[in-house]
Amino acid sequence: MSNPGNTSPATSQEPKQLLHLVFGGELTDLDSVTFRDLSKLDVVGIFPDYASAAMAWKAKAQQTVDSAQTRYFIVHLHKLLQP
Repeated sequence: MSNPGNTSPATSQEPKQLLHLVFGGELTDLDSVTFRDLSKLDVVGIFPDYASAAMAWKAKAQQTVDSAQTRYFIVHLHKLLQP
């Protein structure tokens, strides 16, 4: 049977996609996770695995090291998407 467009279904050989979101912003205080201004949240991106998300998180955290109120987070989207 031919496969038009050369699209193949996911195989067991491909690594499992584990999506991670990296975002951050300025917190109202260091004891909570309440952002000062939601319109100024910095969405760094969505990454296919934890390792690449951690690299992006580290880079943004280092860029904002002088701003004690600014924090970046990694959200495990793949855990939210599982039924």
